Amino acid sequence: DATLLHSNGLTVLPTGTDNDITLFGPINEIAPDAGIFESDIAIRYFDGPASASCPTTTAAATLLRIEGDLIVPLGGPATSCILQGDILTVEYTDPTDASGDPNTVTDSATFDLRNGVLQSDKSVYIIGADMILTVIEPDWDRDNDGAETYDLDAIEWDSDAATVTMGNAGGEGAAFDPEPSSLRETGDSTGIFQVVIEIPNTLAGDKLERGEEVVLEYTDWGPSGADYVGDEDEDINLTIFTSNFGATVELDQKVYSWTDKVYITIVAPDHNFDSNLIDEIGNSAEDPIKVATRGTDIDPYKLVETGTDTGIFTGEVILTGFTAHDADGDGVEGDASGTTAGVGPTDGFLAADDDDGITVSFEFSEDETVVGSALIRWNIGEVQWLEASYPATGTGVVRVVDPDMNLNPEAVDNFDTDVWSDSDAGGIDLTVTETNEATGIFEGTVFFTVTDESSGHRLRVAEGDTVTAEYEDNTLPDPYTTADELDITGTSIIGTIVPPLERAPASGIRVVDAFGNSLGEISVDQQVQITSDLANGQDRAQAFAYLVQVQDDNGVTVSLAWITGSLTAGQSFSPALSWIPDAPGTYTATAFVWESVDNPTALSPPVKTTVNVI
Repeated sequence: DATLLHSNGLTVLPTGTDNDITLFGPINEIAPDAGIFESDIAIRYFDGPASASCPTTTAAATLLRIEGDLIVPLGGPATSCILQGDILTVEYTDPTDASGDPNTVTDSATFDLRNGVLQSDKSVYIIGADMILTVIEPDWDRDNDGAETYDLDAIEWDSDAATVTMGNAGGEGAAFDPEPSSLRETGDSTGIFQVVIEIPNTLAGDKLERGEEVVLEYTDWGPSGADYVGDEDEDINLTIFTSNFGATVELDQKVYSWTDKVYITIVAPDHNFDSNLIDEIGNSAEDPIKVATRGTDIDPYKLVETGTDTGIFTGEVILTGFTAHDADGDGVEGDASGTTAGVGPTDGFLAADDDDGITVSFEFSEDETVVGSALIRWNIGEVQWLEASYPATGTGVVRVVDPDMNLNPEAVDNFDTDVWSDSDAGGIDLTVTETNEATGIFEGTVFFTVTDESSGHRLRVAEGDTVTAEYEDNTLPDPYTTADELDITGTSIIGTIVPPLERAPASGIRVVDAFGNSLGEISVDQQVQITSDLANGQDRAQAFAYLVQVQDDNGVTVSLAWITGSLTAGQSFSPALSWIPDAPGTYTATAFVWESVDNPTALSPPVKTTVNVI
């Protein structure tokens, strides 16, 4: 039946076939003996039927008449196109089916246009961070057997810094550092296209600001409802922002001494540029950090992120004081170096005065700076023995607390103090050593002896001695000056320490006659004795004053008398004072035991008894 050759001379068509029909060539078996035949057909924009709704496509049709193996009619209509809603039908006539009769089978599909979608993985981005940009556009999936790519110029970036397309045609493609270089389909026939770009720091010579709004725009030339691609268009927008979380500066103390180590922490999420790397801040003109006292500074100074993706940056600076001062009192100045040097994050040295301040400033965004500050002051030291008393042949520990003598916070410091006893007023020079690096707490051990001479850290003492440690503080705060010094002392006792109210406790207060017999009641004008039992629980003598006060039932004192004496170590004694009542009634007698009449420091709690006079 082949009566008409197609105009290319290669294909024979059945009689009556429309000469304008597009031929796609033979359909081939997928494998020997498979009985399955497939053909991949590329359908062009103008491959549909002629329609008044189609645009004129003469030029495109002419260019695409013959492309590779695709043979299209030479004289096809210039207004042919595929319209949304067109149905593609495939019909196959089986001359002889299983029953031996001819059988025609069909399948069909509808041409459709979909709306595109523009998405990002977040809405707020740190400048320099990565953004995953996604275009969901089924209309771009023109090859169902492969992953396709589209140029980034299909998307426009619009912000205060610049309005550019994001590919090379826009002139700023390198600023976005795309990976891959184009929008790439995520797989065969997914219609989802992705690229990873970097939020640029600068576009068209203009820096992006913190908190800047960015509108990304993709134009969909074949939205749902259009008749054909190009009939209508729709702008698909996505709004994102550069982050503006700000920053904070924190120092580990409110007040430092002149040679302390200062630990600096800056929380700056916007500067966590790469979540997979440890970032740095402060060492560039764009985000400078300055560490300064009132007289000197380190500018710039670098801090380092504490780990990947933390946005927390740390560093340290050692204050180095000033050289023109003798801190330890040995007559030689220069205990502090007064050095200023370093670039960060841990090699900084900064000179400081005794009455100074430290300030850390960080310009986290253009014309936006945060500050952290603290005072630098000298301190008055403290001296103490760790125990209130020590045995005469034991050891004692002297502690000096003075942060100003922590002259090197990365080493253990030491200096000398004076220690003496009542038995050896000349005493010894005791070296006290810092308990650890940068503690400002210094301790030294004294070895007591009752037989040997004082030497080194050995001090001669006797039972009952007071031992004294003296520290000369040459680093004093206002209102003192650098020329002032202050001797600070601490004492302890050699021997047993008895609580103050147990040194000579009184007990058993009672009224007795001249023969020591206790009386339940007494008569007017009868002479009686008010006595108590005293006991010295110490291992040394104790002077005392024994006072007796008698009050009537109105609280009026009618008698007050005392005697003084001394109790030897361990001695017991029952002092007594005379009283003659001159009127009947109920009286209260109270006994007090003091160190002396002039020094009313109690050696015992007061004791009382009631006296009935008839």
